[in-house]
This record gives sequence, structure tokens and C-alpha cells, in this order.
Amino acid sequence: MREESSRPGDTTGSTYTDLAAVTPEAYAIARTSRNLARERVGNVTLEDRIRQRCSVAVGDFAMADLMRFSGDPVTAGLAALDRRVPIITDIRMVQAGILKRGHESEILCALDYGEDIARERGITRTSAGFVALQERVEGAIVVIGNAPSALLVVCDMVRANIRPALAIGTPVGFVNAAESKEALRTLDVPSVSNAGTRGGTPVAVAAMNEIITIFAERAGYEGSGY
Repeated sequence: MREESSRPGDTTGSTYTDLAAVTPEAYAIARTSRNLARERVGNVTLEDRIRQRCSVAVGDFAMADLMRFSGDPVTAGLAALDRRVPIITDIRMVQAGILKRGHESEILCALDYGEDIARERGITRTSAGFVALQERVEGAIVVIGNAPSALLVVCDMVRANIRPALAIGTPVGFVNAAESKEALRTLDVPSVSNAGTRGGTPVAVAAMNEIITIFAERAGYEGSGY
């Protein structure tokens, strides 16, 4: 599914950057996985890089064909990181998985906000957290890997003209997961998502981390591998 891909170029060719690899062995393992993904997925566009990383994250190259990109999300994400906007996540696993190197954005978790709203409205903690953070959602990067309810809240915010700079939505499951991602793709906001019920924290984190890696490469960030 490449109809929304960016222009060719600006990939890393045969080189490889991994901001998370802190030992030679870790870097060698990651580079081998990425080389396999390049062969199977392709390596023409920046979206291909996200497809590669998400496939490696779940150990299944079928994930590449499930990824969806709307509104030039890589460009939007890079510009947002340059502005040092906050990155707002649905759960702590996503917050913990996002790279802390290569950028200067604060990483927030919705679970740390809105407990009173969850009690009053009887909604999920993640949904309540995004409601509490709605003023910060404007212009931020939103990364949702687990909670369809939270993604639906963000979709409602976009309809109310509260627009994140980028929304990464890959919640997994059989209740509203596919539907929430479909809703996201109908909106006029840059987004990365995937089709169907698959997805989860690894996919959301992989997509965000690849955008951070591209940002760090362009900034000439050192300490990116061996």
C-alpha cells in the first residue's frame, strides 16, 4: 500500500542508525534485522523505513502491508520534533519504549492525568487522561499503541478542531481497535496507523522511534551506532 508514500530518496541506503543500541552486539543484531527488512519490504521512501521497523518489532513482514500513512506524517513528525513539542502516549509501556535520545521533546503518559475525570464520567483512564491534556494535544505528537478508547477521544478532539501535529494510532484488539484506526484515517491530520485488529505498543513505538531516528540523522546526532 504505497499510494500515500513520500517521494523516493532520503533513506539511509546500506547504512544503519540505531539510537537504542548501546553495545556492538546489540547494534549487529539490529542491523542484521534491518537488512532483512530492507530486502523484504523495500527501501525507497521514508514510509518504507517505518514499515521495516514495525515489521521487525512484531517479527512479521506481513505488518508492512498493513501500515497506513495519511497527510505526509513523516514530514509532520520531523517538523514537530524540531519544535520540541510534547509526545503524549496512552500507556507507560509506550512512554518507556520511545527513544529518549536524538530529540528534546518531553514524553508524557495520559495515565498520569485525569483520574478525577475517569471517576466522574466512568470512562477509561487513558481516555480521561487525553481529555485532561486536551490543551497540550494541540500541536503535539500523539502515540497510542494500546487504547482504542483513547484514540477515539483524540479523533473527537480533531473534529472539534484540536489538532495534534501527528497522530500515531495502532491499538490492538477486537473491540474498537480497527474502527478507531479507520476513524483516524478519515480525518485531516497527519497520521500513521495500521489496518485491522493487529497492532499494539511495539508497532506504535517502532513508528515513533523511526521518525526520531530520521530526525537525529538529519541533525547529525552522534552516538547512533557502531
